[in-house]
Amino acid sequence: MQTDKIASTHLGKKSSGSENYDPSLLVAIPREENRKQYNIKNNDLPFNGFDIWHAYEFSALTQNGLPVTRLLKIKYNCESEFLVESKSLKLYLNSFNMSKFGMNTDECLNICKKIIADDLSEKLQTKVAVNFLNNQTTKTQIFKEFDNIMNYVDEKNLKVEKFKEAPEFLEVQNLKKEEYYLTFDSLRSNCRVTHQPDFGDAFIYYKSKKHITEDSLVKYLSSFRSEFHFHEECVEMIYKRLSDILDKDDELFVCALYTRRGGIDICPVRMSKNCEIKAADMLLDITKFARCGVKQ
Repeated sequence: MQTDKIASTHLGKKSSGSENYDPSLLVAIPREENRKQYNIKNNDLPFNGFDIWHAYEFSALTQNGLPVTRLLKIKYNCESEFLVESKSLKLYLNSFNMSKFGMNTDECLNICKKIIADDLSEKLQTKVAVNFLNNQTTKTQIFKEFDNIMNYVDEKNLKVEKFKEAPEFLEVQNLKKEEYYLTFDSLRSNCRVTHQPDFGDAFIYYKSKKHITEDSLVKYLSSFRSEFHFHEECVEMIYKRLSDILDKDDELFVCALYTRRGGIDICPVRMSKNCEIKAADMLLDITKFARCGVKQ
């Protein structure tokens, strides 16, 4: 597929990147190809949301050669036509390592922040927000209301035998309207190009008269184990499948916090346009370490 060809610019290949700042390393991936498979239209998205990236190993030099290292946060809207390919982002950020900016730490960070925001915004053709986090940031728990879905299933009698995405597993019961806060800490999929495994925690909230049985949801989320997709695509697939079996006006929120790989993690968030879950509002303004947020 065209997406795989574009993504393979760096993925699966030996690459030393660049010792000097090099924006040409960035690769943009069109979202449309995967969305077409699930009848998701770029010009009429059924959800709101954004993608948050954390680069834990960003570093550059001042003009005097003093190293400056910070945690970098990147955020852009899911309405963007493109997403950034992860290895290209890593190589691009590494190209700052031996490059010199500003006469002191603050100047260096401010210059780098503007350069990165401008480069990504141009490449992805959307506004990209960039920020650096320091050691004085305050942690706050944002997913404390979510319960582990495994607390609601009988593991001894629950069998999972299919490991390719299987929406036919999903079952619903009609009940009175309720809110559900569930987390699944064993989400696994695989990079569509390198086929390396990606692990993450899925957080699902919905408010509906329909109850998605926990057994069926565990089976469905487990079925991603042999899928080959980017993180953003997996979250959109999960969102679409759940929205298809819920009612049109129900609230739905799907978020995946993936384990960092190569010093970078990706946290896609998708939610219905009427979603009022508190975690969704908080995620607009805070980042996270694993399952914790950090005020900016």
